[in-house]
Amino acid sequence: MSTLSVTRITHSCHLLEIGGLTFLTDPWFTVRPGYYQGEPIALSIAELPRLDGVLISHEHYDHCDLDAFATYRDLDVPLVVPQTVVETALAHGFTDVRPLFPWEQTKIDGVTITAAPGKHGVDEITFVLRAEGDAIYFGGDTLLIPELREIPDRLGPITIALLPTNGLRIVPAGNMQVVMDAEEAAELNAVLKPQLALPHHYAFTKGWLGDRLITHGDKNPEHFRIAAARLAPDTVVRIVEPGTRVEF
Repeated sequence: MSTLSVTRITHSCHLLEIGGLTFLTDPWFTVRPGYYQGEPIALSIAELPRLDGVLISHEHYDHCDLDAFATYRDLDVPLVVPQTVVETALAHGFTDVRPLFPWEQTKIDGVTITAAPGKHGVDEITFVLRAEGDAIYFGGDTLLIPELREIPDRLGPITIALLPTNGLRIVPAGNMQVVMDAEEAAELNAVLKPQLALPHHYAFTKGWLGDRLITHGDKNPEHFRIAAARLAPDTVVRIVEPGTRVEF
């Protein structure tokens, strides 16, 4: 059986190895005023391995840094995206852009990629990658919505789940929540029942002032570990620093 692994790069950007292929999720390799990873970026674009595909959950800069990622050496790499990212990806020179709506699929060699639902401030999809009996769920930065509970019945068991946990809220919009929090991520973890879960999307910061006036989020991934231990005790939770490769 091929290696199944996750390497955190930063935020929601990971390298996923499944079915003998390597995928990148939600590329973010630069910073802008008010958009900071809050943790190191483990690899530069030049240091990335050869990619077999790229998964983009939605159009926000911290998940879809195409101005930077367009310097990647192979613009023929397949990009699997929501419809709202297609025009931007093509404008940056990518030639194999595959839009999906929830529950639609595409295949790259032996890996089936299915878009699952998501909900955020803009159109979002999440993803299930499946190959050789293993599956990885990548949750982008979605809220917990009822449709996500359909994943096990529709798409089968999940081996590894990557889940956002900071419960990000937009202060000027009445403290509106736009990302699932640690407790909600643990609830989804209890539905998916993965063997391994890794939290992400928790270190993000808009800086000292922005974190007080614009956004508010939980930067402690231990809150997810504690909640997951209560709601899904059979799942192993790993909290890893950028650059750490977790092999299943």
